[in-house]
Amino acid sequence: MNRVRIACVQWRLDRVGSFDEWAARFEDRVRIAAEYGARFVLFPEYVTAEILSAEAAPPDGPASIARCTALTPAIQSLYRDCATRHRIHVVGGSHLHRGADGVVRNTCFVALADGSLHARDKIHGTPNERRAWGVAGGDAARVIEADGVTFAVAICYDSEFPELIRHHVAQGAQVLFVPFFTDDRPGYLRVRYSCAARAVENQLYVALAGNVGIARNVHNLDVCYARSAVLTPSDHGFARDGIAVEAEPGIEAVVVADVDLRALDHARREGTVQNLNDRRLDLYASVWKGAS
Repeated sequence: MNRVRIACVQWRLDRVGSFDEWAARFEDRVRIAAEYGARFVLFPEYVTAEILSAEAAPPDGPASIARCTALTPAIQSLYRDCATRHRIHVVGGSHLHRGADGVVRNTCFVALADGSLHARDKIHGTPNERRAWGVAGGDAARVIEADGVTFAVAICYDSEFPELIRHHVAQGAQVLFVPFFTDDRPGYLRVRYSCAARAVENQLYVALAGNVGIARNVHNLDVCYARSAVLTPSDHGFARDGIAVEAEPGIEAVVVADVDLRALDHARREGTVQNLNDRRLDLYASVWKGAS
């Protein structure tokens, strides 16, 4: 597959009455993406936390984790059903939960159109996540392949670590999916500028999906700011300003863009600049130690 259509869901956080209400809205966004011909649909970080707003009173940190963990099987089933029913690959934002090992993690579940399910943990928990929920970072960073596209997931803060994304690119990543939650414009710009840099230095596409609105009745979540987008390398043959598509701030939206993997290969081989080819590994090398 040379041309790939990607949809990014800019999700409006509010308050829902039940899991079923939330699930119906989630599937509706998958349907919209599929009807636009997208092969991938990306949701924001913490998208499942909105389900907690159905509680009578906001559960505290430990109670939030317990309730999210109890919902994990239903969420995984929903993602699989959406992916197979609509024949689209669902990159499901992120979900807070306690794993079988007893460790709390922030995980992106990826459901492929063939029904297979993958899990990718956030590698770098933020100070706030550690403090509010006891989140620990993941210990594996592997790419996924679907429809001939090799892609990776970097949840929010992870996008700000160049060596992590270079590790993904060393495994063949062509597209980076970044679900994020940022509460204000400065926080958003940290993620956005980092993603733009990752697109340039690694010559890959970066898709971002974030939340807007106000999270009501959910512990440690409140206001949020986003401009969901698909970013490209900055060279001839790519989008002007390195932005294939971009949502307006403050509104719920599904934005869609086509990316050309042949253009990516050409840029890496023959581009105006060739960041991957021109690295001086005789002077510096990645400090990443993990092979997993």
